[in-house]
Order: sequence, then structure tokens, then C-alpha cells
Amino acid sequence: MTNAQHTKGRLGPDKIEAEILANERTFLAWVRTSIAVMSLGFVIARFSLWMREISSGVSATMRIRHTGISEVLGECMIGLGGVLTAFAAWRYRVVNRAIERGEIEADPRMVMAITAIILTAAVAVIVYMIVSTAAV
Repeated sequence: MTNAQHTKGRLGPDKIEAEILANERTFLAWVRTSIAVMSLGFVIARFSLWMREISSGVSATMRIRHTGISEVLGECMIGLGGVLTAFAAWRYRVVNRAIERGEIEADPRMVMAITAIILTAAVAVIVYMIVSTAAV
């Protein structure tokens, strides 16, 4: 296929294998990101347990009675990691079908949706950190 015959969004037969492998690498990157989000969620969830253990070694007047929302926030982050994995598998399938048809196009809606989700999670963690620091 020459440049004059090339149509935007159409893949040449010699490019399909490279696109399939790139799609698999992208899926694996999503899975690594999901694992990182779930790991961070686990750490945040266990933060309240750690705070209780630390406070048990100090006098009764200094003990922490309420450790905030770290357990709930951590569980939400673990859930977000699971949702990201499911989304990655769905996206992999959609892109793979497009590659098999020889057609490929960018999806800016997906980029915006993931950006909104990550920004929301970041704001939640920042608010939690401010609230938990003010409570101490």
C-alpha cells in the first residue's frame, strides 16, 4: 500500500501483527497500573491498623480513638484497581477487533474518563490526608 493509497485509520496488512503486540503491551501496562492502585489501597486500608498499634503504646490520654476513613478509602482504591483491570480487558477486546478489521482509531473519551477517575481518587486521598492530619 503506497502513501497515496493509505486511508486514515486503515492498517496495512504488514502492520497488523505489530499493532496486536502493541495492544497486548498496553493491556499489560493497564494490569500493572491496576496492581499498583490495589497495592496503594491495601497500604491505605492498613494505615488505620498501624495507627491503632502505635497509639496502644502511648498513654491513655494520647490514644487515637478514631483513625479516619483510611479503611474505607483503601477498600475503594482496591475496588478501583479491580474496575481498571476489567476496563483494560474490555478495551483490549475492542481494540483487538478493530485491528482484526484493519481499522484503528484513537478514543479520546476513554482518556478523559480515566483522567477524571484518577483525578477524583487523587483529590479523595488529598482530602483524607488533610482531614486525618487536622484530627491528630
